Amino acid sequence: MTGGDRNSQLRDWRNKYVALNQASLQWLLDRPALPGGWLNTKVNSLTLADYGPDDGLRAPQFTYGWIQGRGLEALVTHADYLQAEAPDLAARAMDRARALYDSLAALYAEYGNGYFLYDGARIPVHMDATGQAHRQLSGAGFATYSQAFMLKGLIAAAQRFDTPREATWRGHMQVLIADLEKGRFIQNERQPLDAAALAGERENYGPRMILLGAAALLQELGHGSDAAFGNRFIDHVLNRHMDAKTHLLRDEPDGELCNPGHAIEFFGFALDFVAADDPRIPQLLQGLQASCEAGFHGPGIGIAVSVKTGAVLEPHFPWWTLPETIRATALAYERNGDARFIEFWHRADSAFWQNYLRSDAPMAFQNRDWTGPVDRVPATPDLDPLYHTGLSLLGAIRAVDRLTR
Repeated sequence: MTGGDRNSQLRDWRNKYVALNQASLQWLLDRPALPGGWLNTKVNSLTLADYGPDDGLRAPQFTYGWIQGRGLEALVTHADYLQAEAPDLAARAMDRARALYDSLAALYAEYGNGYFLYDGARIPVHMDATGQAHRQLSGAGFATYSQAFMLKGLIAAAQRFDTPREATWRGHMQVLIADLEKGRFIQNERQPLDAAALAGERENYGPRMILLGAAALLQELGHGSDAAFGNRFIDHVLNRHMDAKTHLLRDEPDGELCNPGHAIEFFGFALDFVAADDPRIPQLLQGLQASCEAGFHGPGIGIAVSVKTGAVLEPHFPWWTLPETIRATALAYERNGDARFIEFWHRADSAFWQNYLRSDAPMAFQNRDWTGPVDRVPATPDLDPLYHTGLSLLGAIRAVDRLTR
């Protein structure tokens, strides 16, 4: 591929990603807010039907802190980028983000923490095996994914709307980081947050992967000293989880499972965080290449393969792995210009557009198996609010802007 052909391909991808992100943002902003000002993505990605009060945990009376935090970060990030290209849309997004920030900040302050699931009265709950809701324990002294996502959103938004409180949210983030490094992170939030839950946890690099994204965010916002944990997290994952022979990331240090989607997400965050002359870049690129080679199966990227044999161990392929691959390979190609990453990028782009993206709405099917879309929730039933797809594509857009400047 010549330089001119390459730039033409990159610009085509960029324009496609910009169009999808704007259409998705328009769709999200046109949706009526849920009571309390929450983002409303309670839609079945297969039928496009809104969930109703009889749809159990998919119902509008349940609020997912995980989703609202992601949505807040996405809204302010997309609004910042769109100020030059689509100022009216950017202004709408920023207005909605301000209202969401006020609601989320009040909710976090009320309980002094962030939770996965809230009931209709905005009380943190978990469900037992019979479907009965129970008030969630305080979770004091434990860190969770929902806390991380909510704090990321609050930090990103406070930078724009509430500067005096930004330091407070960053302080909470540092406490979360300390809890994680002390071994006090509970990944399964669908249970009481107590010592018994912590005792059942197994070491997985997922929390450090997600919080590496927080390090990149803090660094981008000008808080480099607060982001120093990012380097420790990269070293921890590479030293404890990367298989020396295959260069795949083991979910657990001595385990046999590799989640290529999570590995690709980790490498994308890492490449976004490290400096251009970081000596770990060759190892990061080697790991990303191995993860792509192991991950592509069927309609998309697998989420469980054997480190030893490469066999696919889970028959479902969620949508989010492909936008994450687009971002990671775009950043990798920007780092070293290796044509293999353009090939992985092209493969992920084609799979996402052909196998997941709907033709009648600016959204993807949440999940597929080998034969087609399936009604299986990857993490939360709410559709993802421009986080996995939107922010991943925005990362690729920015990479193209730099490559073709």
